[in-house]
Amino acid sequence: MDTLTETGRQDIVFRHKPVLLDEVIEALHIRPSGIYVDGTLGGAGHAYEVCSRLNGGTFVGIDRDEDAVSAAGARLKEFPFAHVVRSNYSEAKEVLAAFGIEKVSGILLDLGVSSYQLDTPERGFSYKEDTAPLDMRMDNRMETTARDIVNGYSEAELFRIIRDYGEDPFAKNIAKHIVRLREKKELVTCGDLNEAVRAAIPMKIQKNLGHPSKRTFQAIRIELNGELKALQDTLDKLIDLLEENGRLCIITFHSLEDRIVKSGFRKRENPCECPPDFPVCVCGRKSAGRVITRKPILPGKEECEENKRAKSAKLRVFERG
Repeated sequence: MDTLTETGRQDIVFRHKPVLLDEVIEALHIRPSGIYVDGTLGGAGHAYEVCSRLNGGTFVGIDRDEDAVSAAGARLKEFPFAHVVRSNYSEAKEVLAAFGIEKVSGILLDLGVSSYQLDTPERGFSYKEDTAPLDMRMDNRMETTARDIVNGYSEAELFRIIRDYGEDPFAKNIAKHIVRLREKKELVTCGDLNEAVRAAIPMKIQKNLGHPSKRTFQAIRIELNGELKALQDTLDKLIDLLEENGRLCIITFHSLEDRIVKSGFRKRENPCECPPDFPVCVCGRKSAGRVITRKPILPGKEECEENKRAKSAKLRVFERG
């Protein structure tokens, strides 16, 4: 984990509009003297508003993207209590320990890929950029790229991730066409992958489908960056970092993430494993708190019209008890 220094890159411009900003600020119940963590810092859109409300508090922002760390560091420079760290939110406990912090007042995760990453062709996240390299790394220190997955995974492995992470009904055929095309040439650009996907889906289906590669790109990105595993493995740890009445706010953008958050929150609220007909609990499992959002908080019509990325956003909130 690397803390941004004065010599960090300051030329990165994140034009990412924070999703559900007002709802997040309200849900965090910010105390001026509290300690707050943004585990997916991005361009510090949410973070700036949190820091603006602190007086005597502390803020720690975490992101594994080098460009995000540079941009956020520059934006939050006016707040001497704000610390920006290059790491993964799955290492939040270790990051906080380096600052002598054991418990925090609130944590935010804004999951998925950022608008900046999508809009920067050389990052290789967008299926709309045919000439872009197949990269998709959220952390450019990683050796493996999307190109390695597309050209190195077996047909069965490709089918699994496109089916499970992309939820694409044509997953089997897409995997088959990727393998068929790479036998003729190595797939090195987003356009190469698009070519395989388009060949796998009937044209009459594509007409009403939107971009045919959307689900495949999502699946490969999730696999490469270990997004769902990080969320599954870290959710409990993040809740345990909260102080009494502290809140964990998580914004998701697809059903896979949302199911993990919804299920994880419910289990921590009601962890009892006793049979339903037992008169009293004997398993000894205690509730960690309560789910604030029985139904997810969704963006309003105006926000969806102003920011297309907001349309699929869902915010869920857990409060430590």
